[in-house]
Amino acid sequence: MRIGIDLGGTKIEGVVLDRNGGELLRRRIDTRQAEGYRAILQSIGWLVRTLEAEVGCKCTVGIGTPGAISTVNGKMKNSNTTCLNGQPLLEDLQTILDRPLRIANDANCFALSEALDGAGKGYGVVFGVIMGTGVGGGIVFNGQLHQGHQHIGGEWGHNILELDGPDCYCGQKGCVETLISGPGLTGDFRRNGGNGALTANEIVVLAAQGDKLAEATMQRFLDRFGRALATVINILDPDAIVLGGGLSNVDKLYTEGCAKMARYVFNDEFTTPILKNVHGDSSGVRGAAQLWRIDEMDF
Repeated sequence: MRIGIDLGGTKIEGVVLDRNGGELLRRRIDTRQAEGYRAILQSIGWLVRTLEAEVGCKCTVGIGTPGAISTVNGKMKNSNTTCLNGQPLLEDLQTILDRPLRIANDANCFALSEALDGAGKGYGVVFGVIMGTGVGGGIVFNGQLHQGHQHIGGEWGHNILELDGPDCYCGQKGCVETLISGPGLTGDFRRNGGNGALTANEIVVLAAQGDKLAEATMQRFLDRFGRALATVINILDPDAIVLGGGLSNVDKLYTEGCAKMARYVFNDEFTTPILKNVHGDSSGVRGAAQLWRIDEMDF
């Protein structure tokens, strides 16, 4: 059996899958981010031991994290859970759990899950997209996750989309993440005179009700979405793109968003399927468990 851990900013979710991908057990606990790095380690260790006690056996463990492991020093980098950055997360967790582990970026785990048995099943090259609090991506070739030479494969969220755009935590300005994430949508609405207290979902609803300011915000959002993903398509030309995260529920992404994309793709036609995820919030944790293939589970 395989355990998947999804390490989020506010919660840590764990799941146990059988060899056929069936879900046996699921648990969720607080991340305890405010208590710091050591508290997060303790929480993950406790959750894994609890899941194993409930299923009655030792399992492989795969972990989806915000950020990635540096190929230079083996420590975490690029995480918006900033207390993880610079820490030897993989090494420390392997010590705590006394076994080898697999770790991948949470967007990579999403992409792997959806490519193996979700919306992208049956497609050769799948690009998985996360659009929520941040913007991330993952690439799967024929069922195999491609993390890349520097473990930054799929990080389209930190391509610069607008040079004069908002500041990004990564140190650049106008990253894709600053413009088409949930905070990116609300920030654009606020900068153009909208109510800064509204959530992204509330702005989407307001636009659907005919509010002109909200609709103008959505049109900028859809155009940015189209430009950003057209760049990915021009480089990777995937067989399918699967959308995930809270903003994947915006219906216009699959209609007007695709039309915008078609304007910017370097081709005389646009046929790339843009698909909504199947597993929803479970994709990340399922993908973490699936970092271990069945033939690799002898540890």
